[in-house]
Amino acid sequence: MRVKDCMTHNVVQASPDSTLSEVAKLMSSNKVGSIPICNNHNHVVGLITDRDIITRCIANNLNCANTKASDIMNTEVIKTTPDTDLDEACKYMAENQIRRLPVIQDGEIVGMLSVGDLAQNNNVSTKQVGETFECICDTNCNV
Repeated sequence: MRVKDCMTHNVVQASPDSTLSEVAKLMSSNKVGSIPICNNHNHVVGLITDRDIITRCIANNLNCANTKASDIMNTEVIKTTPDTDLDEACKYMAENQIRRLPVIQDGEIVGMLSVGDLAQNNNVSTKQVGETFECICDTNCNV
């Protein structure tokens, strides 16, 4: 099975100039926990999670209405491709302790793969989902 068989295809994204209030509203209205930050060519330049907004903005007394995505986004984004084997993508997620993986084709974002996507796919074993999630949460896990 490939990443393209399991990923979410319609990806909500924001620009580096979006405020964190705008990003949080996108997360809320689309029921997602992360938003890829893309330049005007649809290339991922960063990623923001709901946790990033709390720990990098709110906890530092920054104003979400004035703070831009580029101010707090993760710029070292682990990515995959639609044709990557799903086992390999799970390994990336486990090794890097990430729950969401942007899917890139020809330099542009075409999807997102999350632990939730794995859990909802009937072709992915419960064991594989459990092992991936366990390693994401456990810093001592050996993949």
